[in-house]
Amino acid sequence: MLLTYKALEDIARTDFSDIVKDTALIGGKSAQPNKLRIYLKEGSFLDVWLSDEDDYSFHWEQRAVRGLVHRWDNAPDHPEIETFPHHFHDGKEGNVKSSGLNTENIDAFKEVLGFIRNTLKGYE
Repeated sequence: MLLTYKALEDIARTDFSDIVKDTALIGGKSAQPNKLRIYLKEGSFLDVWLSDEDDYSFHWEQRAVRGLVHRWDNAPDHPEIETFPHHFHDGKEGNVKSSGLNTENIDAFKEVLGFIRNTLKGYE
């Protein structure tokens, strides 16, 4: 997973440098971190968690900045959602919607950061 996190870290730092302040590999062992954290310039952060079993979570934590959370994940906890197990928490934990996020990690990561970039433009 380290190679994937490193690739995502490089994408964040280069392709999204307008919104990304810093990055950090968090948890686990140095050769095998548990997640990637992306610190955003406006004060929020994105946690990226990927597993070898294709489980994922892209968690944009902004509760301290504006009281919101956005998360794309495939935890099997919302069978009522059309795209089960893939779903999207839109602004609040309980506001769960279908997710059209790409299933490829790198493409999904770019989509999430694009969503964040576009959302942040609305706050300017």
